[in-house]
Amino acid sequence: MEQNTPPNELEEKTKESHLMKVLGPMHIWALGVGIVLVGEFMGWNFTIAKGGSLGAIIACWVIGILYISLVMINTEMGSVMPEAGGQYTMAKYLLGPLASFNVGLMLVFEYVMLEAADALVVGQILQSLHPDVQALPYIILSLLFLTFLNYRGVYATLTLNFFITAVAFITIFVLLFGTKFYSPTESLLQINQLTNGLPYGWIGILAALQFGIWFYLGIEGTALAAEECRSTSRALPIGALVGFVTLLIGATITWFVCSGLVGAENLGESVYPLYDAALATGKPFVIVALFIGTILACLASANGCINDSSRAWFAMSRDTLIPGVFAVIHPKYRTPYRAILFLLPISIAFGFTGLLDQVITFSILSALLVYVLTAYMMFKFRAMYPIGTIERGYVAPWHPVPALVLFVLALDTLGGMYLGYWSNMLAGFVFYFLASLWFTMHRSKFMDTKKFIEAGIGRWPRPKGY
Repeated sequence: MEQNTPPNELEEKTKESHLMKVLGPMHIWALGVGIVLVGEFMGWNFTIAKGGSLGAIIACWVIGILYISLVMINTEMGSVMPEAGGQYTMAKYLLGPLASFNVGLMLVFEYVMLEAADALVVGQILQSLHPDVQALPYIILSLLFLTFLNYRGVYATLTLNFFITAVAFITIFVLLFGTKFYSPTESLLQINQLTNGLPYGWIGILAALQFGIWFYLGIEGTALAAEECRSTSRALPIGALVGFVTLLIGATITWFVCSGLVGAENLGESVYPLYDAALATGKPFVIVALFIGTILACLASANGCINDSSRAWFAMSRDTLIPGVFAVIHPKYRTPYRAILFLLPISIAFGFTGLLDQVITFSILSALLVYVLTAYMMFKFRAMYPIGTIERGYVAPWHPVPALVLFVLALDTLGGMYLGYWSNMLAGFVFYFLASLWFTMHRSKFMDTKKFIEAGIGRWPRPKGY
């Protein structure tokens, strides 16, 4: 039927189904770091409860290796797949409908759960001001504002994210220099007295890996903005790689300052560790700065999560894996507004369970399953498209080492998660299994299989051995 459609109508139809290309490297940095930076204000400190102070910093650096491998892999594949959906899009081209449905669903829940965790922290830090403070109105108003911002356009959304993320990041340095760490006589840091080493031995390090992910969880979401980049081959590598370096620096400083100001036992249970560290300094300016930084980090993260989860949901709908009602783009603002609005109440509902570590665990489980599949996809991608057969905006060095590292460390982290949250893992696996059954037995018969298969064939050259 489309063969008889005039070329100008086909061009207009294609334009209407794609998002606006307005983003540069700054926006990709703001998306990646904005989502993740909140993990330095909360969540990472559960590594201390699981593995002790030394286990926490080891987990930070080991998981850093996992994420630099993931960023390199995502950037290479994402630079030649400039569509909304990130790892979902990669799975669509490389693994087929059922696997891509699961990857898309895992991405959505990774970010929806992270957004819920942000809401929980905002509520608890506001209540810390006074027990009579009602956090609910502030949380709902914040999420409604960010949803409205996403509804109106991605450029304004991520431009705002750049500024609030930068301010939140600067507050970490305010805390660092507020301790006078550089002075042997005036430093407030008491690392030797307050840390507890490896209380659970090497098994504690394995258990700590799960929450060590919180230092970086979400940086892979930069690939979800590929379709909206002015130059994917430039914006994605620069924004993602500079973003990772930013997070690695921030994570190390965060561990150093918090471990020197708050005792390990209290730090391992804190809801907002950087703010608690600021309170320990007793300096009003530092306390106010970290209060503001924690709020801004949560808002930046929630803002980016709304963006990423909606792009994954939109991409799945556009490819007919879920009902097409969510694939509609706003005629004026060029945003997937129905996907944005649909996911908001789901996130709010999870946020008000009050179970921060449970919400974080489901987000991390979803992410780890995506990482395992991403490592496999990289092997398949390089086998189908060896270097020189397709134009790449970025080439991940030392292949297959990054893919192997990603695969092994993701499985190790899943093993560590099993030690403390096996029931949550079981529930998560059951959920994705039931979702797969629903897709196979019900939704797949409504799917436009021809459209799904031909989506990649027209974009790429024929793979090796085709």
